[in-house]
Amino acid sequence: MKMPKQNLRIPGPVSCYPEIMSALTGDMINHRGPEFKEMLYSATERLKKVFCTSNDLYILTASGTGALEASIVNVLSPGDRVLACIGGHFALRWSEMAEAHGAIVTRLEFEWGKPVEPEAVRASLRKDPSIKAVMLVHNESSTAVTNDVASIAKVVKGEFGKLLIVDAVSSLGCIPLETDAWGCDLVTTASQKGLLLPPGLSFISVSPMAWQAYNSARMPRYYFDLGLAKSYYDIGQTPFTPSLPLFYALKVALDRLLEDGLEAVFTRHAVLAQRARQGLRGLGLALLADDLCASNAVTAVKIPEGVEFGPLQNVLRKEYNVIVAGGLGKLNGKVFRIGHMGAADEAEIDDCVRAIGAALPKVGFKSRV
Repeated sequence: MKMPKQNLRIPGPVSCYPEIMSALTGDMINHRGPEFKEMLYSATERLKKVFCTSNDLYILTASGTGALEASIVNVLSPGDRVLACIGGHFALRWSEMAEAHGAIVTRLEFEWGKPVEPEAVRASLRKDPSIKAVMLVHNESSTAVTNDVASIAKVVKGEFGKLLIVDAVSSLGCIPLETDAWGCDLVTTASQKGLLLPPGLSFISVSPMAWQAYNSARMPRYYFDLGLAKSYYDIGQTPFTPSLPLFYALKVALDRLLEDGLEAVFTRHAVLAQRARQGLRGLGLALLADDLCASNAVTAVKIPEGVEFGPLQNVLRKEYNVIVAGGLGKLNGKVFRIGHMGAADEAEIDDCVRAIGAALPKVGFKSRV
């Protein structure tokens, strides 16, 4: 008997709309020719609408980690002091990347499951005026917390005039992000989440202040050299071979996002998130993040006492064809995560919650509801 379509409820890669997957089968073209030039310029200008920016923007053939590395090596030199706001696994990993390239990182630690506090950022910048840049994850998908970039940017930019580098890998296209209005200098994201695509592309916007920093930055860079990307973009090319199938799919994904309208897209994610949270609480489960900072892209659920994630994950996969994600880092074995981004719909969220409700008693959960 044929199994129903897998209900992929992880926080990326997301399930993709059929027309986006179909676009991947387009014929190859000359990536140094006029057809690609037109495709590159069109995609870039439309991506700027999603980023809410008039800044320069570049498409990299790399995972989101590539854009995160680009955001470091293009504006910093070894020995530069950086403030990294750490509230989860991905913020921690990003700070480790900065250290690997020679930055001196001050880690501003927050409890995992709690948001970054603007006042703590203010205090750290007052304490060390030599800090050059602040690294901030907009949506920490390991904890399902969305940070208040607008308020933090008022501190970083308005009060101290520092570079603000934002990881928007799991937020862009899901949660409002006003790159220019908030003063974000570098914003990074990836293809496999809110942009509705398979993995393989990443994106980065670059402000005038970031370009000024680029001119004096001395970290080694080559593949992710944004100056090289700029010089090739000016002639309608990328420095290195692009993923043509993903560019074809990007056109279709942007068509869909912009035709739907960003406000409608954000509302849909908010509705799905609320539906997931309400359903999970109805099962007697506790969530990691408070509603005031809870992500509209992913929900982190505390694993109840007496339940292990591995058996729960296996029952969901084998008996209900539902795929959920586990916890990362210090949350490994303590939470599981449900993605409601990308092409998710209400039926898939409801099916996921029902499957969890059916699977939990099979792995030792005794609900008090």
